[in-house]
Amino acid sequence: MPDSASDRTPAVEAAIEAELRLLDPDVRVSPELFGALLHPEFTEFGASGTRWDRASIVRVLTASKDPGTAPVTTSRMRGVQLADDLVHLTFDTAGGGRRAHRSSLWRRTDNGWQLWFHQATPFSDAAE
Repeated sequence: MPDSASDRTPAVEAAIEAELRLLDPDVRVSPELFGALLHPEFTEFGASGTRWDRASIVRVLTASKDPGTAPVTTSRMRGVQLADDLVHLTFDTAGGGRRAHRSSLWRRTDNGWQLWFHQATPFSDAAE
């Protein structure tokens, strides 16, 4: 799988850009901005074990109008283009004292790249 930015396809770059927008605190407080990045059939298996659909995750994550002070940082972002309209990203996040391995499937739609599926699995340094 490509590691360098020069090996990434335009589709992988677009999915990474969209994923990073989803983590932007200003996007996370806006139902319109956040919701626009989610596919109508979006599903997530969260780090808490909760299964989320599009409406529930938009409602919960945008409930606070304060973007907060603890940013989420990403590392080991990698992507592979599975089809013309499908990209799989894997990466780790850290924020608020929690860390998670993440996997996202992004689909190209008439409305641009949208997150179709996401899964987060918590981990600690001891698990690595």
